[in-house]
Amino acid sequence: MVEQFLENYVKKIVQHPDKVSISVAPTMDGCRSIVIYTSPLDIGRVIGKDGKMISALKTFISGAKAKDGLTYKIVVQANDSKK
Repeated sequence: MVEQFLENYVKKIVQHPDKVSISVAPTMDGCRSIVIYTSPLDIGRVIGKDGKMISALKTFISGAKAKDGLTYKIVVQANDSKK
């Protein structure tokens, strides 16, 4: 649920939505790590000015935490694949 929302939302705010992908993996401390892969040109759009966009995404995720009880970490990385 959370991963699908993030993928759809991020695709709407970037200039290269075909290069967006989401990866989810459990971590050692019981959290789930969500990695948002995007074009290197779009990383700034995902993070936002002064980190406001990624902060808003983290706020949404904390609301999902209340529902499913899982803790999430969000990381934004450049997608190196050539499409």
